[in-house]
Amino acid sequence: MSILRKTTTADISQVMEIIEQGKAYLKSNGVDQWQRGYPNETVIREDIKDGYGYVLEHEGRVVGTVALSFDGEPWYDEIREGKWLTNREFLVIHRLAVASTSRGTHLATEIMRQAEELCLKRAVKNIKIDTHEDNIIMQKFIKKNGYQYCGIVTLGSEGDRLAFEKTL
Repeated sequence: MSILRKTTTADISQVMEIIEQGKAYLKSNGVDQWQRGYPNETVIREDIKDGYGYVLEHEGRVVGTVALSFDGEPWYDEIREGKWLTNREFLVIHRLAVASTSRGTHLATEIMRQAEELCLKRAVKNIKIDTHEDNIIMQKFIKKNGYQYCGIVTLGSEGDRLAFEKTL
């Protein structure tokens, strides 16, 4: 059984290990995402403080991490070369990663499924997410989970990202 729960400060070392594995995986696949010090422990601590940080616990182990926010995303206010499906309230998903030992076990899909449950409990029917244009693996994962490509957003110094949305 897998449980998506709020991240605590006691989880930080495990979360950072998963993120470092994610950074290495992206680098080994030629993806220039998460290669300049982001995300880091300060970001994870902010996620915890703001209530955005979640971990996926599977069989008693932390195997995944994600930031989930119902507070909007200022970077999403401007979208180019397309448009969002809706202008309604949405959940935004950021910093999704699973442990290297859990790749291929559908636990990332489980994170997405449980995020959808959180939305439905709050009567929120839309989820938005973005990824790097070179992160083909994540793009396929996002589409496989029912998201539609909407356009390009710019995340400040992180640069342009492909933006997707799903209506529940």
